[in-house]
Amino acid sequence: MNIAVARLQSGRQDIAALASNENPDGCSPDVAAALANLEPSRYSDHACTALRAALSQRLGVTSDRIVAGNGSEEMIAAICRAVLRPGSVVATVCPGFGLHEIEALANGARVEKVGMRPELDFDIPAMTAILERAPEIFFLSSPSNPVGPALDREGLTRILAAVSHETLLVLDEAYFEFTNEDTPDALAALSATNLAWVILRTFSKAYGLAGLRVGYAVTSDVRLARAMSAAKTPFNVNAAAQAAAVAALNDEAWMQSSVARLKRERARVADAVAAMGLSAARSQTNFLFIDVGLESRTAFDHFLANGIIVKPWKEEGYGTFIRVTIGTPLENDRFLKALRDLLRT
Repeated sequence: MNIAVARLQSGRQDIAALASNENPDGCSPDVAAALANLEPSRYSDHACTALRAALSQRLGVTSDRIVAGNGSEEMIAAICRAVLRPGSVVATVCPGFGLHEIEALANGARVEKVGMRPELDFDIPAMTAILERAPEIFFLSSPSNPVGPALDREGLTRILAAVSHETLLVLDEAYFEFTNEDTPDALAALSATNLAWVILRTFSKAYGLAGLRVGYAVTSDVRLARAMSAAKTPFNVNAAAQAAAVAALNDEAWMQSSVARLKRERARVADAVAAMGLSAARSQTNFLFIDVGLESRTAFDHFLANGIIVKPWKEEGYGTFIRVTIGTPLENDRFLKALRDLLRT
């Protein structure tokens, strides 16, 4: 639900949009300066040359192994089109990011899921067991969307040891910038293997460019990058998105400052939720996954009546959970007050 629809349905103008994990701080001021020099009459660079060069320098990966997309979501679709055939098997985690399943199904694959542990952490033994069956692709978001935890060093090591050469490991790191300092460097770990892999990242979250839609994939080899590039449309990343992403990437200080503030707010909100006696998964993202103890759609309607948009979760076994973005301090206070009111009803 967007803000316009929320205003219409709630009758309120002061909407706190806390459903889509956008950055409430906006984006670096350098982005506006970059967009001011744009020539809208010209097509964008279909190869995203400047953006890929900037990412190459930042990540220490050659640019021919980087593919840019219209959000990392387009990269998920490109991976599936490049790799899957009817009857292929794709494995992923539940609850999880819907497109890991949707794009696989759209390309004729069968999807097998492994659940999270009851304490809302990764079930590493179950994940290694499903990897032993050598699915064509294993999609794994770490940090997890919608739950929040990230793989620790032991978990990552065990996953990599279980991946066969017949499986493409796709590690979706959309919330990479929000992880703790002791979270292992998956890019370095994967680079030290001879496995086939893709790491997905985005400018939509920490960098605040959700409205421009730009993300990227880092691949294990040039062949895989070329296959993904061939599976997407030309001019897929518009000129504004490319310019904005380069500007945002070059203002690392702004991003880090914003992330630090959001992590402090995340801890404050999580403590307040726990004080209400509710269960929230440990998070290394800019959101919390909370069991509110009643049907999530009922909770959604309550928050909307208070001018707050949250994400009600509907996957089987998680129908009492909501996902809520960490917003501004004022927005977070409004959410906490509405949550307390919900628990009193």
